[in-house]
Amino acid sequence: MSIVIFGSINMDMIAQTPHLPQPGETVIGDHFITLPGGKGANQAVATAKLGRLTYFVGRVGGDSFGRELLKRLETLKINTQGVFIDQKTFSGVAMINVETSGENTIIVIPGANGNIDESDITRLEKILSKTSLLLLQLEIPLAAVEMAAREAKELGVTVMLDPAPAPEKLPDRLYPLIDIITPNQNEAEKLVGFPLDNEEEIKKAANVLLKKGVKIVVIKLGDKGAFYATDKEQDFVPAIKVKTIDTVGAGDGFNGGIAAALDRGLCLKEALKWGTIVGALTTTKEGAQTALPDLDVVHSLLLSDNSSV
Repeated sequence: MSIVIFGSINMDMIAQTPHLPQPGETVIGDHFITLPGGKGANQAVATAKLGRLTYFVGRVGGDSFGRELLKRLETLKINTQGVFIDQKTFSGVAMINVETSGENTIIVIPGANGNIDESDITRLEKILSKTSLLLLQLEIPLAAVEMAAREAKELGVTVMLDPAPAPEKLPDRLYPLIDIITPNQNEAEKLVGFPLDNEEEIKKAANVLLKKGVKIVVIKLGDKGAFYATDKEQDFVPAIKVKTIDTVGAGDGFNGGIAAALDRGLCLKEALKWGTIVGALTTTKEGAQTALPDLDVVHSLLLSDNSSV
């Protein structure tokens, strides 16, 4: 089958620095680059590099960034017929500060992403019937995310939501439309309203989300791996050890890995292995899309007994 990603596409403007600035502090950085990004586009690149037929639906502005971003997707053979070029505004950008340890802070300016509306849903509808899975994030208007999830649900397409950046609250009517939700620890804390400081609280958070109507909950725990829960089973998924350089895009790689594996017909546990490997490998290189691994690299790690890279 194939996967459709409905979401954001940005130009990432990345500054590397010995440490992240505190409020009011000026820090001299080491390096600056611009790279294609946006959570939606990152996830599209992840699934495409993992060998899946991938459609992307979203918006870019009528500027040089927009042309460059589309060219990047098309180079990877991602179908961009569902992308609208919004001549009335600029393309989305993300201002990213990355410190030596790999930790980062990000400011996203939505640009064209913020204008996504019902007309984009019309373009999405034409593609959904060709796909097995719809992958969503929250860097586009929440109303559009909800409309997309509803359309996919009616067509029997699996809906996967990466609730990032997490709002203080998602509408309760959205949860039953979601088959798989994949918050990280901080995002899960926002969604359930209490801290996840230990295993019991993590399990409790997953059960809260299940009771809201989600079929599968996957909580990303960084270098501690992940936790998943359904109404029948729950367990922790161990991380693989890597030398982290840059954590930008790791969550997108994790989601792309899961989506690609499910589109191949693999079971949930196998899909979680894919997600864990792809997410970890993404942290070993600079940037987001440029750091995402291809299928051969993931296959070689799946076939080995190594738990570190």
